[in-house]
Amino acid sequence: MGTMKQQSITTLPLSPEEERRRRMIRYAVTMGIRMVCIVLMLFVQGWWLLICALGAILLPYFAVVAANVHGGQPTPEVLRPGAVATLPRLAAGRPDENRPTSDGEPL
Repeated sequence: MGTMKQQSITTLPLSPEEERRRRMIRYAVTMGIRMVCIVLMLFVQGWWLLICALGAILLPYFAVVAANVHGGQPTPEVLRPGAVATLPRLAAGRPDENRPTSDGEPL
């Protein structure tokens, strides 16, 4: 039996609550920037007015897209504990030759 790599708590994916919290913060920050663009449209002129208008119009789309992106780090596969045994799979309907029968002898 090979050695099993010990699972680290830092390699586990974020909990759904933590991931939702981060996405909501990212959305709120983006929408806050949009509100600043709307307020600035009252005070600026020329090209700055166009930039603020584009920010006010386009930021909701980018806020939704950014909020729906999951996690920043790729989540590695979580290893199973050593005590969990898996059943061998049957290949094309044939029993596995190495799988023991009910009397303990291989087929």
